Amino acid sequence: MPPDPLAARLQTLLDGFPDCRILVVGDLMLDEFIWGKVSRISPEAPVPIVHVTGESYYPGGAANVARNLKEFTGRVWLMGMAGCDAPGDRLLGLLQAAGIDTQGVLRHPAWPTTTKTRIVARNQQVVRVDRELAAPLGEAETARAIAQLDALAPAVDAIAVADYGKGFVTQALADRLGHIAREHGKILTVDPHPHTSLSFPGATAAKPNRLEAFLAAGLPPSEPVLPVLADQALLEAGRRLRQRWQTRNLLITLGEHGMLLFAGDAPPSHLPTRAQEVFDVSGAGDTALAVLTLGLAAGATPAEAAEMANRASGIAVGKLGTATVTRDELRADF
Repeated sequence: MPPDPLAARLQTLLDGFPDCRILVVGDLMLDEFIWGKVSRISPEAPVPIVHVTGESYYPGGAANVARNLKEFTGRVWLMGMAGCDAPGDRLLGLLQAAGIDTQGVLRHPAWPTTTKTRIVARNQQVVRVDRELAAPLGEAETARAIAQLDALAPAVDAIAVADYGKGFVTQALADRLGHIAREHGKILTVDPHPHTSLSFPGATAAKPNRLEAFLAAGLPPSEPVLPVLADQALLEAGRRLRQRWQTRNLLITLGEHGMLLFAGDAPPSHLPTRAQEVFDVSGAGDTALAVLTLGLAAGATPAEAAEMANRASGIAVGKLGTATVTRDELRADF
């Protein structure tokens, strides 16, 4: 069988990932998983009784993007806000143990660390409990964040923004990110939150999922149409978002239907899913953002970077929990 030129090209790009220097900016979270068994229903209410067998903690939100990046490169910086509380201490400890640079993480006594607790029994999520305070940064905190950004940005090749709508990413910070991208030739990728009106002028690529794309475009969500390139509502959402966000590239993740890429002046292209089995979609978007950013930083075309992100996401959803994808796993998929 003749060699596959695409696979060879992706291998070459992957070999360049360790040289990439990436800064992640966004909302930090602590993901807590409580594992257990269910044997009966509570006599107090029609809910299962979970007998706890273990607990696990992982960096979540923008911190999970950084965690995914760390699988491919040793040079990862993180910016965000954590509280002066026990979850914040645990989160910072996990990040530092992973070798992620946390000098850009601000801490505030009045800002509780966002914590998402998932109770899982028999590989099924029973309930999720969120503890958070979603509020925009004040002027003083925004000024501190911009100062940290200005200090860290010169040392990196690309900046990935993971906006979960918790308040760390403000328009003032987004404007500064866009300025840095334009003036200093930095790659800027964004996973935007649909319920904010933030714009990221100068962004290289934006990566919403299907529902986020419809909400951000101001369109009512619709049922998927197959084939994907015949889904006129989705295509219209993509066109509106490119115009609204003024981004050169737009990658819409579609779950089991793969991804839809709008790149430059090329017609939209569909990337079918690579997933063999889907156990848990937690954090799959973070994996996609991380690999998309790395691909672009390594010199990939938007289509090549999207292909790598698609393959990485297909691996991630086959794992339980907020999982990462390793370099060897991605290499084996080429």
